[in-house]
Amino acid sequence: MTESWATFGADLHLDLSAGRGLRAGLTEALREAARSGRLAAGTRLPSSRTLAADLGIARNTVAEAYAELVAEGWLTARQGSGTRVAERARPRRAAAAAPVRRPARKGPSYSLLPGFPDLGAFPRAAWLSAARRALTDAPNEAFGYGFDGRGRVELRQALAGYLARARGVYADPERIVLCAGFLHGLTLLAGVLRARRVREVAVEGYGLDFHRNLLVRAGLRTPPLGVDGDGARTGELTAAAGAVLLTPAHQFPTGAALTPARRAAAVDWARTTGGLILEDDYDGEFRYDRQPVGALQGLDPDRVVYLGTASKSLAPGLRMGWMVVPPGLLDEVLAAKGPTDWASSTLEQLTLAEFITSGAYDRHVRGMRLRYRRRRDELAAAVAGRVGVSGIAAGLHAVLDLPAGTERSVLQSAAWQDLALHGLSAFRHPEAGLAPRDALVVGYGTPSDSAWSPTLAALVAALP
Repeated sequence: MTESWATFGADLHLDLSAGRGLRAGLTEALREAARSGRLAAGTRLPSSRTLAADLGIARNTVAEAYAELVAEGWLTARQGSGTRVAERARPRRAAAAAPVRRPARKGPSYSLLPGFPDLGAFPRAAWLSAARRALTDAPNEAFGYGFDGRGRVELRQALAGYLARARGVYADPERIVLCAGFLHGLTLLAGVLRARRVREVAVEGYGLDFHRNLLVRAGLRTPPLGVDGDGARTGELTAAAGAVLLTPAHQFPTGAALTPARRAAAVDWARTTGGLILEDDYDGEFRYDRQPVGALQGLDPDRVVYLGTASKSLAPGLRMGWMVVPPGLLDEVLAAKGPTDWASSTLEQLTLAEFITSGAYDRHVRGMRLRYRRRRDELAAAVAGRVGVSGIAAGLHAVLDLPAGTERSVLQSAAWQDLALHGLSAFRHPEAGLAPRDALVVGYGTPSDSAWSPTLAALVAALP
């Protein structure tokens, strides 16, 4: 078989300067490539026959150029090793271009930031097994562009069964739309709402600022609802809002579950005004002291958009989320997403479908529920008698109530302990008329098992 760059496995651009002989031009081009560092030390060059064929010149011309550069020390030639750029060859601008060495910026040694699962607990072996089975069974068309904007039917069917069983969601596979996480889903919904001439989306008085900012960038106002021990005060909803974003199962970040009366009030508002409820069920699987609180969507599937993800149950890096969309909204959401499912990998969708249907997802969630419950109990025991603890019936974070006026000083103390930590004030809506509350939002799911004990010790040392 004819040897060429295709079989050699490398590629190289050489500028043979016009006006010079072929040998001289080739020699200078190779010399400059080695001197400038474009050809790194140790790079193997093609044989003289291969390079001659690719450049359309005589083999002897290449051999003579190689020999000259070997004599100069730019190249080395050894039997069985081929011709390579010499190790002594260094870029001529190396000294001038070398970056100034500065100490690498090091993040905090410990972290209790909320919103993260224990990434070290990702079920690699079980996921790999599911991926192998999914890849083996995947139909050929699965490797195409994917022209159903809802995503792979295998995952939508698996999710429909799981969500109905575990979260009480009415989930027809035809009304499930896969997306690349919650923010992607919220982006699609914000565009649909704006196209419907909705001007306001009510939000909870405590929540994530980047959710609010996304809605504001879409041209929507975000009036806040009050939040207390019973969750969002849904009785404050008005006809001016065309939608409301809620975390009913486990309010983020206070940890309250929306009471039945307030759930009913939200649904009554949606039916009366024609508004939509956007339900963020971000950690609904993790309930410790009693059965999980079911999804609000079950009360009225025609007025509630259910949004869930694998970010807390598995890992945010999967970029896997889903929406269960009311029938009257489905076409608009699909138009916003587009006809091609470009948002997430087809193979990842098939793997998650296999992971769910095989029972591996349930086993993983049960195991993580036990692990996180142990951490929650250890956290509560460690801070007992020093601060109050709330919001711990579910989820991956707890709220530690502090003496009035101490939140800032405790955060400073945590920084001295090299501990990353958030105060409750970081999540307060700037327009919320809520009474000041000094507290910490502690994400006990974040540390790895090996880091958990020292991280907990750093927290205790930072407390008043």
